[in-house]
Amino acid sequence: RARALLQQLPPQDCDERYCPGLAEEEKRQLRAFSARRRREALGQGLACPVPGACHGCPCKKCGRRLNKGDTGISASQLGDQFWHPSCFSCHFCHQPLVDLIYFQQDGRIYCGRHHAELFRPRCASCDQLIFMEECIEAEGRRWHLEHFCCLECDVPLCGQRYVMRSGRPCCRGCFESLFAEPCQACGDPIGADSERATHQGLHWHAGAGCFCCSLCRKPLRGQPLTARRGRLFCSETCSLGRDASSATSSDSSDSAFASAPSPDS
Repeated sequence: RARALLQQLPPQDCDERYCPGLAEEEKRQLRAFSARRRREALGQGLACPVPGACHGCPCKKCGRRLNKGDTGISASQLGDQFWHPSCFSCHFCHQPLVDLIYFQQDGRIYCGRHHAELFRPRCASCDQLIFMEECIEAEGRRWHLEHFCCLECDVPLCGQRYVMRSGRPCCRGCFESLFAEPCQACGDPIGADSERATHQGLHWHAGAGCFCCSLCRKPLRGQPLTARRGRLFCSETCSLGRDASSATSSDSSDSAFASAPSPDS
């Protein structure tokens, strides 16, 4: 319950003490924003038996009937309407509202987190609402300017090239030294700006010098290929030429030519 409350009612959305580093103007905006929400949108649902006058009324969310004496949830700010207890949930995340605390907007109920996000963006790094005039927007999320940093070395990335790693930005240097996959052909890391080719979980630079037949060096980009022991070939003929002694015992299930007749037959 405590974890759910912290998720639905983030303390940093209403109390500046949970927002270290805010400038005075940002603190003023946060106080005004929080006071307006409490005054205009905050409410607490009431669980009570459905009165006889409302017998047969539809649940506001699912539309199924609520009969006289059934347990229903009413929300004083939304008039003479009822919800099933399990239907009294946030319009955005659909999670049941802990302790029936809700925020209303345009006739819909929200948890505190998602109601606040109707009006202010939330920083993907610190989870605080953004009151600055400028912020960073990338990958469909937003950050405070100073929080858009590399997940490994914390170097600021505003205006810099970056790679997303586990939902967070990573500078090119850290990505290439820590996370870049090695090329099966040359062994060098496949950089953030390099095109890559992937087959059966292995990786190559997509250029003709690396992603090519291991025997005749024919480029394989956009071409059919067959693989044997981590090596790529343009045809069954080339794969047999590379390892003829084990051709009869090799597993042909990973060959793109397994169902085709041999050129020598």
